[in-house]
Amino acid sequence: MRAKTDWISSGASGWRLTVAAAFAIACTMTAAAADDPADLILHNGQIITVDEDFSTHEAVAIGDGVILAVGSDDEVLALEGGATEVIDLDGKTVLPGLMDSHSHPTGAAVHEFDHTIPEMRNIADVLDYVESRAEVLEPGEWIRLSQVFITRLEERRYPTRAELDEAAPENPVVFRTGPDASLNSLALERSGIDADFEEESGLVERDRETGEPTGILRGLNHLVAYEAPEGMESPTHEDRKEHLAELLQSYASVGLTAVMDGNASSGGLDLYAELLEEGRLPVRVAAQHATPGGADPDSYREAIANVAEHPLYEDGCDHLRIIGVKTFLDGGMLTGTAYMREPWGVSELYNIDDPEYRGIRNISHENVVEQIRAAAEHDLQYTAHCQGDAATLGLLEAYAEVNEEMDLAPTRPSITHGSFMSAEAIELMAELGAVANVQPAWFYLDAATLLNHFGRDRLEYFIPLRSLLEAGVIVGGGSDHMQKIGPRRSVNPYCPWLGIWTTLTRLPRGMDEPINRDERLSREQALRFYTTHNAYLFFQEDLTGSIEPGKAADIIVIDRDILTCPVDDILETNVLRTYVEGELVHHAEE
Repeated sequence: MRAKTDWISSGASGWRLTVAAAFAIACTMTAAAADDPADLILHNGQIITVDEDFSTHEAVAIGDGVILAVGSDDEVLALEGGATEVIDLDGKTVLPGLMDSHSHPTGAAVHEFDHTIPEMRNIADVLDYVESRAEVLEPGEWIRLSQVFITRLEERRYPTRAELDEAAPENPVVFRTGPDASLNSLALERSGIDADFEEESGLVERDRETGEPTGILRGLNHLVAYEAPEGMESPTHEDRKEHLAELLQSYASVGLTAVMDGNASSGGLDLYAELLEEGRLPVRVAAQHATPGGADPDSYREAIANVAEHPLYEDGCDHLRIIGVKTFLDGGMLTGTAYMREPWGVSELYNIDDPEYRGIRNISHENVVEQIRAAAEHDLQYTAHCQGDAATLGLLEAYAEVNEEMDLAPTRPSITHGSFMSAEAIELMAELGAVANVQPAWFYLDAATLLNHFGRDRLEYFIPLRSLLEAGVIVGGGSDHMQKIGPRRSVNPYCPWLGIWTTLTRLPRGMDEPINRDERLSREQALRFYTTHNAYLFFQEDLTGSIEPGKAADIIVIDRDILTCPVDDILETNVLRTYVEGELVHHAEE
């Protein structure tokens, strides 16, 4: 990855040159001479380095944004100079900064810009919200509710067409979950979906006797003719930037020093670049640029070429850059459209009445192969959203086909999510050097519902973290944070301590016994999952992920011994200080 510093965003009009000193400093890390005094020393604590030996020490010294030394108090305090800030940790723990391998910050930050959206635990909550929106909107204006996953509702089902009709008879309503949706009658009418509608892809669920749409669309959310209500306040560019800055600061407050934007747009990248120029980007950002998965091969090649010419790929820096491209191979496991090797099974939960239904595959094998080849020709990492075991294996088989003609290992072929895997997929990942970002919080929030639907046998390879690690696969932890600001109130929660706890316990919400306890991680493995492994996913393993001399001083101070405290105490971990390249970006009251 190149690292030049001669550009900033100029919004939709393009890019221009700059000599702004702040930007240049932000993108340049200068190694301190070994005999220079430290700028900062943290001592009398437990420094968990997460290095190759997982060593621990008493103190760490930082200079010019770089780790100068780790060792005993006496060894490190010898680097104290007249201007050195010295902090007595009083036994507290220092860790490498944690990293989130998959999030959607630019959209999540403004999700509640117009109004606060309450937590919804059941269908009644959903319908109450729809009714409340109908009271403030004009008749005929759209009501849209996004990403309230049915696996997290008490009834574990979609709201029906009839229920949505009753809640808002004069407004079109769409209950949207990713590529899938449940619509009321007026929304179906506005979208032109009736008994005679013929879909070219995806699936319109229909009443078996009448042929009328039930209101549920699978993989067809793009057909919904949604229009924002006239009275709804929309964020300006400056609003988006300020809310994004607020969210990124919240990330830093829970110990995150780097995040991956898992489906970045050019407009979103502009926001990050402006924050960086202004000195207000508190965490590192790597981006997988969104690309049109359903495009024909020629159009997709053009899209790839455009990404390869983007300044954040050509000239990105350690704080902000594009590393690859992203598309969507299948649907969602939380909505009943993940592409599975075996049929989903007839289900009231997911409104599935076809015993042969296996989910939705969005891109043919031939097109996936062409997309991978096009990305690799530009040295871009390729990744695709894959939730079902058939989608995951299908992507790996496409990687293997391209790998026969060109070595994909340098691009680190990636799987986004890979929630349902298989022994074959894990073996192929290890052979190819493929990587994956996985979301433990989904296990906590959704595994009980999935167990109820699929049974234990089909959950044998659901988020199989220990099996992946023991096979030598590099897999990192993320959140897939989509909506709202707040570590635990967000969809999905971006609190990494919840993720770590989940990898250690494999206890879903509402259950007393773990699912597949043999897949539990050790505390060392769990920390690597969020540090060194993610650094590798970010192409930054030589820069971040561990506390070692010469690496960037991305570190956090926490209020407990993460290695020995009771496992449930991990959920209450407080981050007292967060440093990125030696700069204090978060400081809590102690």
